[in-house]
Amino acid sequence: MSKFNYEVRDINLAKTGLEKIEWAYRNMPVLRAIEAELIEKQPFKGLKISVSVHVEAKTACLARALARGGAEVALTGCNPLSTQDDVAAGLASLDIMNVYAVHGDDEEHYWNRLRSALAFKPDIVIDDGGDFALLLHSEMQDLAASLKGGCEETTTGVHRLEILKGENKLLYPVIAVNDARCKHLFDNRFGTGQSVWTAIMATTNLVVAGKTVVVAGYGMCGRGVAMRAKGLGAKVIVTEIDPVKACEAIMEGYQVMTMDEAAPLGDFFVTVTGCKDVIVGRHFEMMKDGAVCCNAGHFDCEVSVAELKDICVESTELRNNIIGYKLNNGKTVCVIAEGRLVNLASGDGHPVEIMDMSFALQAQSAMYIANNPDRLPVDVYQTPEVIDNRVAEILLNTKGISIDKLTPEQEKYISSWDL
Repeated sequence: MSKFNYEVRDINLAKTGLEKIEWAYRNMPVLRAIEAELIEKQPFKGLKISVSVHVEAKTACLARALARGGAEVALTGCNPLSTQDDVAAGLASLDIMNVYAVHGDDEEHYWNRLRSALAFKPDIVIDDGGDFALLLHSEMQDLAASLKGGCEETTTGVHRLEILKGENKLLYPVIAVNDARCKHLFDNRFGTGQSVWTAIMATTNLVVAGKTVVVAGYGMCGRGVAMRAKGLGAKVIVTEIDPVKACEAIMEGYQVMTMDEAAPLGDFFVTVTGCKDVIVGRHFEMMKDGAVCCNAGHFDCEVSVAELKDICVESTELRNNIIGYKLNNGKTVCVIAEGRLVNLASGDGHPVEIMDMSFALQAQSAMYIANNPDRLPVDVYQTPEVIDNRVAEILLNTKGISIDKLTPEQEKYISSWDL
C-alpha cells in the first residue's frame, strides 16, 4: 500500500500527463543539471516540502526533482483553473509524492486541498501567489513556527509577504525568488509576453495585427505583453498609475492614457497589475461591441467579472473558455477564462525553456534553506547572487556560449575610487 495520498480528477489520465511531463523535462536542461546534483547529494532527505503552484508539466518536473532529492512532497494548485488534470494524474501515478489538484475546483475544495498539502507539517514551502502564506498566517499559524523557510514565485506573492513583514507579522523566512534576475527578467517579461498571446490567439482565433490592444500595468509582465502585441502588429495603449513607468512606456513607443480614455478604443484588454478593479462597470459600458477582456495577473479580481455579471442582461458561452456578456446598450463584452490567469487557465503557461530557469532557481533556493543548519532569521530575502548567476551560467553552457571575464587589472580598476 502506498504511503502517498492523491486527490485528482481521474487517475486514468496519467498516460497523457506523463507524456507532457517528459516533453517538458527534455527541454529543461538547467533543471536537469540541478536535479542531478539533488539526486547525488540528497539535500532534502528527511525533510517535507509543500508546493503550491500551477499544476502542469513544467511544475511537475520541479516537484519530481524535489522528490528525487530526498524530499517528501505534497503538491497542490495555486489557481482553480490552472491545474491540468492529466498532469496531476501522471504525478500521482508515479507514487513518489502526495498530489491534491483538480481543475475547476470551487472555492471550498480549492482551499481544502491547500490545507491538505500543509497538514503533513512541511519543513519548507514553495508558494506561487501567497495562498500558503495566507493560511500559515491565519488559521494554520501553528505550522509556521516549525518551518525552516519558504520560497515565493510571484510578484503578487512577494508583495503580500512584504506587507506582512512591514506589519511585523511575518512568521517564517522566505526567499523572494521572483526578484532574482534570472526570474523577473525572463519569466515575467519574455514568458508572460509569449504565453499570454499564445493563449489569447488560440482561444479566440482572432487576428491581432491592426487591432488596438490595451495593456493595464507596465511592470516586467506588462512590458512583455505590450512588446509581443506590438510585434504582432497591434497598436498598443498602456495604462499605468506609476508616472515613471508611464514615461518608460511613452519612450518605448506606446500611447499612454487612463483606462477611462482607453476603454472605447481597445479591441483586446489585458490586465497585468496585481491590483483589483482595474476594469470595472463603467469601462465595460464604454467598450466596443465584441471587445475581448482577459487577465494576466495572479488573481481574478483585476477584470471585475462580478460587476460585469451585475450589469449584463444575459451571458452566453460564445466559444470554449469565452463568455459573452450582453449589456443594456446592446453591445457584448467577451471575457476569457472567467477573468483568471489567461495564459494558464486558457493555455499551457510560459514556454518550457523560460520556466526551466525559474524552477532551477526554486530548487536551488529550497536547497539553500535546507542546507542552513540553523533557521534563517524571519525576513524576506533576495535570492543569493551565487544562485542567480549559476542558473545563467548553466544555461549559457547548454547553449555552448562563452562570455568574457574581468582581468585582474579590470577588477582592480572597478573596485577602486582612486583611479
